[in-house]
Amino acid sequence: MDEIIQDQGSEEGLQPIVDLGSSLIRTDRGTIYVLTIVGQIEGHQLLPQTSKSTKYEHVLPLLASVEGSDQIDGLLILLNNGGGDVEAGLAISELIASMSKPTVSLVLGGSHSIGVPLAVSAKVSFIAPSAAMTIHPVRLNGLVIGVPQTFYYFERIQERILQFVTANSKVKREDFTRLMLQTGELAADVGSVIYGEEAVELGLIDRIGGLSDALEELHNMIREKKQG
Repeated sequence: MDEIIQDQGSEEGLQPIVDLGSSLIRTDRGTIYVLTIVGQIEGHQLLPQTSKSTKYEHVLPLLASVEGSDQIDGLLILLNNGGGDVEAGLAISELIASMSKPTVSLVLGGSHSIGVPLAVSAKVSFIAPSAAMTIHPVRLNGLVIGVPQTFYYFERIQERILQFVTANSKVKREDFTRLMLQTGELAADVGSVIYGEEAVELGLIDRIGGLSDALEELHNMIREKKQG
């Protein structure tokens, strides 16, 4: 029978994340670390206590521990998030993409804005049929100085996201750009909302599926890695 250990990463040399669900699934087929990324990605600025958030300073060292652990065979990332800090989200995404261990992501509910790079950062990505993904240009809260340098800075950040998403998925650059700049779909905003089947058809996400599909794929990847 599968053994699920809740928040006991310290047993494997991993520190548990407070207020962020994490668990180990240990079976004869291998040991999988399950990481949930929910709410807003919190970066350099603290979010209000009423907002559910994932803190990047917790996730980054945990991912490094998973990669370096001899006891962990693979990583399953469960996503239901609403965007957040761009650079913090990209930092987490880049770290996941650079891992040598098998990684699988599963979008449940939604993975919006900076959640899109997070969803495609795993080696194989799944999305539930009813899950949604919002694609839109970078936005900035607070003071904006109306000079050409500001718009150039926005353009460079947007290019970083575009390059990462297209490099880690099968979506075409022109399709992703079109969705990002589309008008008439979001109220008082520019961009698009796509759902499970459409995300797969565009090549943004690899497959439609749920938890059992994601776990089965991850176990297959672990077996192939051990045999290789």
